[in-house]
Amino acid sequence: MDLFEYMREQNNEKESPLASRLRPRTLEEVVGQEHIIGEGKLLYRAIKADKLTSVIFYGPPGTGKTTLAKVIAGATSADFVKLNATTSGKKDMEEVTEKAAQTLAMYGRRTILFIDEIHRFNKSQQDYLLPFVEEGTVILIGATTENPYFEVNRALLSRSIVFELAPLSKENILTILKRAAYDTERGMGVYDPSVDEDALEFLADMADGDARRAINALELGILTTKPGEDGKIHITKDIAAECIRRRIMKYDRDGDNHYDTASAFIKSMRGSDPDAAVFYLARMLYAGEDPKFIARRMMICASEDVSNADPNALVVATAAALATERVGLPEAQLILSQAATYIATAPKSNSACVAIERATQYIKDHGAGAVPPHLQDAHYSGHEKLGHGLDYVYPHDFEGHYVKQQYLPDGMEDQRFYVPDGQGYEKVIGEYLKKIRPEKF
Repeated sequence: MDLFEYMREQNNEKESPLASRLRPRTLEEVVGQEHIIGEGKLLYRAIKADKLTSVIFYGPPGTGKTTLAKVIAGATSADFVKLNATTSGKKDMEEVTEKAAQTLAMYGRRTILFIDEIHRFNKSQQDYLLPFVEEGTVILIGATTENPYFEVNRALLSRSIVFELAPLSKENILTILKRAAYDTERGMGVYDPSVDEDALEFLADMADGDARRAINALELGILTTKPGEDGKIHITKDIAAECIRRRIMKYDRDGDNHYDTASAFIKSMRGSDPDAAVFYLARMLYAGEDPKFIARRMMICASEDVSNADPNALVVATAAALATERVGLPEAQLILSQAATYIATAPKSNSACVAIERATQYIKDHGAGAVPPHLQDAHYSGHEKLGHGLDYVYPHDFEGHYVKQQYLPDGMEDQRFYVPDGQGYEKVIGEYLKKIRPEKF
């Protein structure tokens, strides 16, 4: 780096946003993520020893993925190159890998390639990196907010260690905010602000684990607030609230948060916890989830997890789906809440679900067999010649609307697929079946 490049970098840092200026320069300055960079942990040891292998940093925005890459850049003797997958292409990677090969051959010095938002690269772009990572021409650091096991090629994953970064705790963000407010070198300390403790608490709470969001709000508050009579900039909770008006839900309708929250919603209803069910329902609606998707999931749950223990659950779920389409949001949230809490508090049974799984597996293992002739269709001329539909006994002609006859194919007469488990209305079903079919119960 020559003098002009150095001066340009220094000027850019002075003019950059507070969140960028505050990025830790050493491992000791990093706040949070102790589970991967605590003293003695694998990543901590690798960075300290300058023996890093290819890694993927995975986690929500504002949790320190780029920060860790910057720390590694400052701690390593290797060359460090950064690309962003949203603006870079194969040509950029070709230039990097060509120079990395020359540097390794001429000076024996490695190159660390940091790719931000690596999930934005398509399969062929990711495949291009494989031989260079495998041969050690470059050490890859990938950063992604998406689950790498879905978005990054398996071959690339097998050559990397995945580190998952957790949302920062409220205490972590409070520590960072105080540094941001009072640090005179890189923070807002040059303005000598006075930030109320409850304002810091509010920002840390509303940030939901995203340090960048909290820092940006604090910076905005300090830069836009006029000094008081004492000449100091006072940041109150009310000012903080103006700078961070609404929580931002970490929710991508095509990504992890979508599937994880939907999974938690279903499992809460299945687990008979109406509080958790309505919480995840609210979480999805708050984040902008399609209410029709939610309604579909409830209809499935009503059959899969409640089933005949309370047949009305499917009726309620189906009615809620129809009403949701006709009414729309915001009122539809009341309909969805009613259905979700009904399903969550209904008695549970998966007997119908198990029954279809057993029947399907039997067909896979043993074949389907032939439909007994007396059950075959007889609504056409000539069925008698084929023996179809003959000797069929009509149950409604008998007392109780039941008469014993064979329904399963030959050789399967003793098979049982549906076994009521005695929950809710299935207790009634079980007693009825035991009465009319004692040989199977």
